[in-house]
Amino acid sequence: MPRKKILWRLFPSYLIITFFILITVGWLGQNTIRKAWLAETRESLRSRLELFGSFTADHVAAGQYAVVDSLCKEIGRRSATRFTMILPSGKVVGDSRENPSDMDNHSNRPEVQDALTSGAGVSIRYSNTVYYTLMYLAQPLRQNGANIGVIRAAVSIESINDAINGIRIRMALGLLIITALVAMVSLYFSRKISRPIEELRDAAARFARGELSSRIHLKDSEEIEALAMAMNEMAASISERLSTITRQRNEREAILASMVEGVLAVDNDEKIISMNQAAAQLVGVDLNRALGKTVPEVIRNHDLNLAVKTSLASPQPIERDVYIAGASEQFLQAHGATLRDANGNIIGALIVLNDVTRIRKLETMRRDFVANVSHELRTPLTTIQGFVETLLDGALKNPEEAERFLRIIEKQVERLNALIADLLSLSRLEDESQRASLELDEVDLKEMLADCLQACEIKAKERNVGLLLDCPENMKIFANAPLLEQAVVNLIDNAIKYSESNSQVIVATNENSSAYQISVSDHGCGIETEHLSRIFERFYRIDKGRSRA
Repeated sequence: MPRKKILWRLFPSYLIITFFILITVGWLGQNTIRKAWLAETRESLRSRLELFGSFTADHVAAGQYAVVDSLCKEIGRRSATRFTMILPSGKVVGDSRENPSDMDNHSNRPEVQDALTSGAGVSIRYSNTVYYTLMYLAQPLRQNGANIGVIRAAVSIESINDAINGIRIRMALGLLIITALVAMVSLYFSRKISRPIEELRDAAARFARGELSSRIHLKDSEEIEALAMAMNEMAASISERLSTITRQRNEREAILASMVEGVLAVDNDEKIISMNQAAAQLVGVDLNRALGKTVPEVIRNHDLNLAVKTSLASPQPIERDVYIAGASEQFLQAHGATLRDANGNIIGALIVLNDVTRIRKLETMRRDFVANVSHELRTPLTTIQGFVETLLDGALKNPEEAERFLRIIEKQVERLNALIADLLSLSRLEDESQRASLELDEVDLKEMLADCLQACEIKAKERNVGLLLDCPENMKIFANAPLLEQAVVNLIDNAIKYSESNSQVIVATNENSSAYQISVSDHGCGIETEHLSRIFERFYRIDKGRSRA
């Protein structure tokens, strides 16, 4: 059922109430007027009856009915009243209009019966004799205390009915006019009442759309004004709270977005309710698609799923390692704790993910570095120790053997010095302050590369490997010549070491818009893919059994 506006609830109500009041007042008014007129007519008839009775009483008692009939007609004509003389038996002996002998017995007339029993009788009815409505008033006629007959007077009340009908017409016209006036007044006041309510409704709709800066200005009544002020205060309060919530949300989102740690919040059903971009990148999911879905649906990782379940089940904070396989493996550290509402009820869990891949790789590099350096140091030290023990066991007595052993010890000591020198050079290169103090000079690149090839020429001939230089003339660069030469010699030395016999090692240069590129290429066995990311680690060796010769 369609709902009506308050205007169309108030206006018809006012109109209907007013209409019924006017109808009731008009009906009561015309009835009162009619009763008053009938009462006045009744009193007038009583006076006429008394006068008529005084003229006819003696004649009735003497039985002079012809005289009585004559008086009825004479007095009735003069007073415009119909008089009827009726004997106690009901016989009519005189009438102002008709011949008594032609009239019926009137003993059954209600006004006659009431007059005989109670002393007076009144009746209003349609007369079959004169053919219009009459008011009849009957009274007993007495003489010397004896009831000698009933006198009745009647007058037409058609004039009263005509007057009442005229009043009814005038009242109907007045009713229509008053109803129209009341309708206009009711419509005005209905609009006056409904308009502020409609404005309040429109204002509430604006508030619901978020237009909290608008205000209501209504002063129609104390109640409406108080309601408008209350709604304005509500809008201001909501606006302030929304601003606070928005500011806090933006601050929280800014904090989460700027965090390098991944933050993941889930509810008790493991549905993701919040996730920052760092967490999405760490676990490799789309942030927008992940929200609202369960963790197992989005993240197919057993370690992380187990961390979420453990966080929800454990009242204490938890810590767990998460391994993510892929093209680039990742190691994450998950810290989990339960989320609680203001009442202390558990509503979910918060997981913070720290990317410890670099730390783990550094730890692996440190272990490998220590192992490699230990291996590099152990080999010459073992050799030195062995020959020293041999000398102490009596080899000193043989000068030739002692000299040969000492030469070997000297070579191993030089090897240790070279290794220590490499470590010191590496330390200087990794030190930012030392790196900034390196002296850079203009270097002829082709000349420097030719010197590098010359330094490796003897080893290349031993392995029957050809060396080829592809570098244009007059290519000048600014560099630290000793360090650059050492790096290139190391590359050429490795290329020779792992090249097949009768192959070539090519040293080439290439110039682009921002730098010079030096490449050393060979036709050896190559490096497996799994080692490519670690070839520049300090002392990292693919063949763990090899040592620096």
